[in-house]
Amino acid sequence: MRAVIQRVREGKVSVEGRLVAAIGRGLVILLGVGPGDTQEKAQMMARKIAMLRIFADDQDKMNLSVLDVKGEAIVVSQFTLYADTRKGNRPSFTDAAPPEIARPLVDYFASQLSHHGVPTQTGEFGAMMLVEIDNDGPVTIVLEI
Repeated sequence: MRAVIQRVREGKVSVEGRLVAAIGRGLVILLGVGPGDTQEKAQMMARKIAMLRIFADDQDKMNLSVLDVKGEAIVVSQFTLYADTRKGNRPSFTDAAPPEIARPLVDYFASQLSHHGVPTQTGEFGAMMLVEIDNDGPVTIVLEI
């Protein structure tokens, strides 16, 4: 399971001009699922992200989590995080889990993040999405479990 975590001032996801998710301060999480990923990995990833101290405290040090700042999250399924570009110029996505494995794990991950106390919304699995990210910092973390 791979995640690109972006600390945001706000984030939005639209599908065909329809707003499907919107948050203020928090995290936009681009989440890729591999074929060997499990609910256990999704639980570990959700816990790690909920506790990740990437928000500034009063001394401007990254010392606070999304929970500490009462932030929100948007989870966007992103199979392209498993792109293999070693051969040629066209990425291969054969390392990404098929939709019947990925969809339930993305949903489970989002539910686990909510379970940890982070108000969580999602994009629309399999749809062409417009993701608007007002990256704060910028702070972008890549996490793989």
